[in-house]
Amino acid sequence: MSSSPIIDDTFAEAFPMRAARLIITALDRELVGIAVSEFCGNASSVIGCDAEVGLEKYLEPDETLDGRPGAAVLAFAFDRDSLESAVTSRVGQNVLTCPTTACYSGLPVERRKDRIKIGAQLRFFGDGFQISKKFADQRFWRIPVMDGEFLCEDVTGSVKGIGGGNLLVCGRTQIETLTAVRAAVEEINQLSDVILPFPSGIVRSGSKVGSKYKPLKASTNDAWCPTLRGQTSTALQEEEQAVYEIVIDGLSTQAVAKAMRAGLDTVKTMPGILRISAGNYGGKLGPHHFHLHRLDDPNCGIPE
Repeated sequence: MSSSPIIDDTFAEAFPMRAARLIITALDRELVGIAVSEFCGNASSVIGCDAEVGLEKYLEPDETLDGRPGAAVLAFAFDRDSLESAVTSRVGQNVLTCPTTACYSGLPVERRKDRIKIGAQLRFFGDGFQISKKFADQRFWRIPVMDGEFLCEDVTGSVKGIGGGNLLVCGRTQIETLTAVRAAVEEINQLSDVILPFPSGIVRSGSKVGSKYKPLKASTNDAWCPTLRGQTSTALQEEEQAVYEIVIDGLSTQAVAKAMRAGLDTVKTMPGILRISAGNYGGKLGPHHFHLHRLDDPNCGIPE
């Protein structure tokens, strides 16, 4: 009988971001999935992407504004202007262009300075033929396209978010470790207010800040690479032959901590998992510290 994995007495170091939620709908679930997939493309890390973006959850027709199948997506960037630019570009390139879609706000506009203009910018694609409609406090734009109209809400809200919650899962073999993190991803994907922005929710190429090559902002995290034992100061223990990272972005410290707890509780029961750790830079990267042994603390992740 295998023993329980070691859970390092360490913390995941996360940082403040700005976040938005959008609701994308379409004629059927297949088209929703295609629009979401395209919208979320090239959005794994702000190290090299304009935003970190992912599917939060799919929505049933009775959960959407227009009574059609839909999905909620979350987008994160370092500030409101960067977020607005990324979200508007992605909606214009990947949602407007997809058959039958519509796009709505997923967050209220609490303050004018927090709003993100979506339809307010994309309406110009209508070349003067666009039509504005207002219902209560919500304004929508009907933009003519070749299969009818693209309906897009004028603005959406943005809120403070958190990027970089993480788990490092160390296993005996690649297959066992991958199986474990896949199970963890499945559990985390059931939760609200969080996304896993990397492909399949899993990171194989964990990074450290900086590089021997000056133009690079980040480079491979050599301390966690099994093939570099003997060539670098390794963080790996003797039997650990594969490491996968799960990175979590969320709308609150509570949401990130809950997702980390769900992932940790899943992988620690899986065969071949030897140790669970987390990535940090000694507190120099961000103020949100999610200690693995204190994830159930209501104050976990709140800056001290």
